[in-house]
Parts: sequence; structure tokens; C-alpha cells
Amino acid sequence: MTRTEDKYIVALDIGTSKVCVLVGEINDRGQLEIIGKGTSPMKGTRRGNIINLDQAIEAVKKAVDEAEVMAGLQIESVYVGIAGDHIRSVNSRGVISVMGKHKEIAREDIDRVIEASKSINVPAELELLHVIPREFVVDGQDGIHDPLGMTATRLEANVHIVTGARTHNQNILTCVNKAGIAVQELVLEQLAAAECTLTQDEREMGVLLMDIGGGTTDYAVFLEGNVVHTNVLPVGAGHFTSDISVVLRTPMEDAERIKKRYGCALGSLVTEDDPIEVPTVGGRAPKILSRHELTNILEPRAAEIAKLVYRDLEKVGLEKEIRSGVVLVGGGAELDGMIEMVEQIFDQQARKGVPRGLGGLSDTVNGPEWTAAAGLLLWGLRSQSKVRKRPVKGFAKVAQSFRSLFAG
Repeated sequence: MTRTEDKYIVALDIGTSKVCVLVGEINDRGQLEIIGKGTSPMKGTRRGNIINLDQAIEAVKKAVDEAEVMAGLQIESVYVGIAGDHIRSVNSRGVISVMGKHKEIAREDIDRVIEASKSINVPAELELLHVIPREFVVDGQDGIHDPLGMTATRLEANVHIVTGARTHNQNILTCVNKAGIAVQELVLEQLAAAECTLTQDEREMGVLLMDIGGGTTDYAVFLEGNVVHTNVLPVGAGHFTSDISVVLRTPMEDAERIKKRYGCALGSLVTEDDPIEVPTVGGRAPKILSRHELTNILEPRAAEIAKLVYRDLEKVGLEKEIRSGVVLVGGGAELDGMIEMVEQIFDQQARKGVPRGLGGLSDTVNGPEWTAAAGLLLWGLRSQSKVRKRPVKGFAKVAQSFRSLFAG
């Protein structure tokens, strides 16, 4: 059964290890209530990039089907989270002269200055995903978030630009469209996760959001209310599992189970040392391992992830700007001791981020691994209100053309 499309928003998070789908219904108060969800194991991606299109399509179909049954509707379009080591970002600046008889800044002037800020050298293999205004400067006065209606002769915009590989974006669009669904928008996953985890105070004071996914760690810094830096590391929670598998010579499935049940990222937190039975390959007898020995495998990788992010912030001069600390999301945030490891490396407080701002079945998606999908719903809600007022551009039109191409 198909329902009125603009009353429902659907999020699709295509991760390295699984696909997550959430269906949200907009209630009479304009708030989102979760009415359906679906998940499926993903074996067609690596580090956020599609490596087997058929497997990726099947995983998307399975998760979508599950969500449709639970929500009791047919999913027609989705907001899709995008990640991967192909993502690049840069800060840019645009400047224009204000037109008009009374020099009053109009919506067209804001559009023009943002357009001017896009005038950067983007390699041919990359395309723009997001152009996010950080602040406007009106006749030299900075720190302005909305200059509409102000009087000025000169308008400047400082923006954060996110780009992604054209081929990767095309593969995502093809995957979703071949599953019979249109793409409303491609959204950088750490920006989506921020929608449902960060408070406004954290954004103003300065905060680092770290999304430790299966194959990558995606992160973003927010300062004075706006995103100022984003980046992606090609290492994530799946590397904890592979480290266990390689060192202990145990199958990946067993390594994942051992990690979730016994794993800890910081040796000083391990108090009990009960023996852990580790299956081995080739029918050999299982090994017996202590939790301290397991932690010795995991701790170096946890420290590596935290240090790589910290060093990147040092390069751009932001390591001292995250005054409200670090928020960890994604499946890797569930590993015991990861919060404490980040606090140790950054010398800042850290917390686990979980979705908030949603009603309905929100208690079924209250873990950090659901933040990207939950955030996509809130991103979609905000985007929908803008679309009602302004023409639809970009991926929505592209997606519709691809949907018609692959239909039938």
C-alpha cells in the first residue's frame, strides 16, 4: 500500500558491514515518528565503496523489504548516507556586490554569493556533494548566520565544501535505482549523524563527532554552530575484527563474536581475566585466551584510530577548539574502553552518541550504530521543508531520471 509520499521520509544507510533502513512518519506537530526499520548484512562494499554491485543491490532490497513490511507502505524514495575514503572537503570563500536600488540583501544575493564560493578547482573525478555556509560577512562584519534583509554593498560567504568521487556516487545511485527506488539526496554520513546526536551548545562551543563504522572512521568538527572540517580514515571497527582473526587464526565470524562479547580497547579497564575459548581453523583444538591478551590485540588499533584523527586536527589547527569534547557514534563506539581511549588521546571528555529527536519506535534504534540512519531522517525533514519553498535541484532530479531508466 502506497501512502502520501510527502508525509513519509525514508533513510538508507549503506555501510561496510550492513544496510540499515528507517521509515519516518511526520505527525501533526511536524515531528518524525519511526514506523519501520530494516537491516541486512552487506558483503558488496569495502571501506564505504561498492565492490560488488549485485550483492549491494540484494542487500538494499532485503533491508527495504523488511522496512516496508513493518511500516505497511511501499518505499519510493530515500535519503542515502554516503561515506568512504574518496570523500574530500575544503573551506572556501565567495564575495559579491549587493545589487538592487536600496542595497538590501535578497535571497538571490545569498544564492549568488554561495554560488561564487563554489569557484574552486575541483578535480574532474570529483563532484560537489555539499556546500554548507559557515558564516556570512556583511561589509566587513563577520559572524552573521542569516544576512537576509540587511543593508550592505558587499556580501561574503565562508562555506565548507564536501566532494565525492563521481564513480562512487554513480555506483550508489545505480545500486539504489536498480533496487527500484529513487534517491532524494546523497548526504555525508557524519553530517547526518550530527543531526540526531549533537546539542546546539556542543556545536557552538566546538565538538568532534567520530563515526567509527565497519570500514572507515568518518569525522566532523563543529564550531560556532557550523561544520568547519570533515574527513574520512580508511580504518574502522572491522579492523578490530580482522586483527583478532589474523593474530588468533580464527574465522572472522568467531572473531566478531569474541570482539563484541569480550573486547576492550584499554587494558587498564580489564579487571577480571576469565578464559576465552577461541575456535581455530582446520578443525584444530580451540585456543584458550585471557581477556588481557585479547585487549593487547585491540588496544593498539584503538589508539591508532584516535591518534590519526587527533593528528589531522592538529594539521588544521582545531585540536584545541573542541571544547565540548568528542562524541562517538557508529558500531565501533560500542567497544568497551573506546570512550576512555579517546579521552586519553584527546585529553577531552567523550561520550557515546545515540539518536534523539525522534518518536514512535525510536527505542528500537537507540544504539550508536543507528545514528547515521536516524540523522538522515531529520536531514530529510529539514530538506523537505526547504523544497516546498524552492525548486528541487541536484540528486533528486538525477535520481528520477535513473529510476525511469532502470524501471521495468
